[in-house]
Amino acid sequence: MTINLEAEAVAREENNAAIIAALNKSGLSEVESSWELDVINDAEHGRWVATLGAEAIAELPYRFVGGRVVLLTTWVDPAYRNHRVATELVSRVLKEIRESGKKITIICPVVGEFIARNPEYTDLIDKIHPGSGAYPKHEPAGGQDDEHLAAFERDLG
Repeated sequence: MTINLEAEAVAREENNAAIIAALNKSGLSEVESSWELDVINDAEHGRWVATLGAEAIAELPYRFVGGRVVLLTTWVDPAYRNHRVATELVSRVLKEIRESGKKITIICPVVGEFIARNPEYTDLIDKIHPGSGAYPKHEPAGGQDDEHLAAFERDLG
């Protein structure tokens, strides 16, 4: 089976853009969900999962690296976008991480955008290893993306 990395990158960018657009439409306290989501830490598979009844409708995978929680990418089932699912998932994940006393490294641009809109979570970002998604409004100068990726890969090793 051949993997088309370019197509996967485009799909990931489209997913992130759609979820961030949904964040644009509703802030953390502006809209109430019409249902009750459960957010479960599936530690065996390294992900937080948002469920509606027995159905998994969103997830946020993570890894522990150097005592930090690296937040990888947010996914929300397209049928549940624009219903505050990503906002609720990220909010609950960050609250759980805060309670654990750990810091975060952000790879996921959705999480970075959420924190940019909710600065009360900024203190969770690891100052040495913030991650490429930590400050979405900041465009790094050329070459710094490679440095972030290299640092992340060293941490995984």
